[in-house]
Amino acid sequence: MREAPPAALLVEAFVNTVDVEQGTDDLPGPAELAAWFREHGLPAGDPAPGAEDHRLALALRAGLREELGIHVGDSADPRHVEAAEAALAALPLRAVLRPGTTGAALVPDPEAPPARRALGALAVAWSELAVTGEAARLKRCAEHGCAWVFWDTSKNRSRRWCSMRVCGNRAKARRYAARQTAGS
Repeated sequence: MREAPPAALLVEAFVNTVDVEQGTDDLPGPAELAAWFREHGLPAGDPAPGAEDHRLALALRAGLREELGIHVGDSADPRHVEAAEAALAALPLRAVLRPGTTGAALVPDPEAPPARRALGALAVAWSELAVTGEAARLKRCAEHGCAWVFWDTSKNRSRRWCSMRVCGNRAKARRYAARQTAGS
């Protein structure tokens, strides 16, 4: 089993701040966004996130959720993806050299306000997953009523549901019932 890297855990936690099944959102406003940043060790100091930071966070979250659905065969809503790309374009990142290594890294601009640095850290995490190919292991549950994001630990990256017991069973039961109805 492959353990999720820190970048995947951060992105997973961020996109799972909305629970489709329960109809809840852990980030209804800028104050909750600041609390989430603090909880996850991201910059959340003064000035606190404002309405525009909150809007960018929600656009980024929606776009990432759409992208993660592609890994289970869904089509991404281009409006959400475009809004997420616009949010990413608004986040200041820098490429820096890493002394003693053979490469460089992206980092949030240290001079950006705390909320933008925190959102920049999410952008960097997503970039790391995309560049390494690990983004393919981060998936949105194929059960649309659930849509929970999970890390696929299967050897061949074929897992489709966050839980085989719950979501996988629901999907298989529906397919069985449809076959029974069609056969009647």
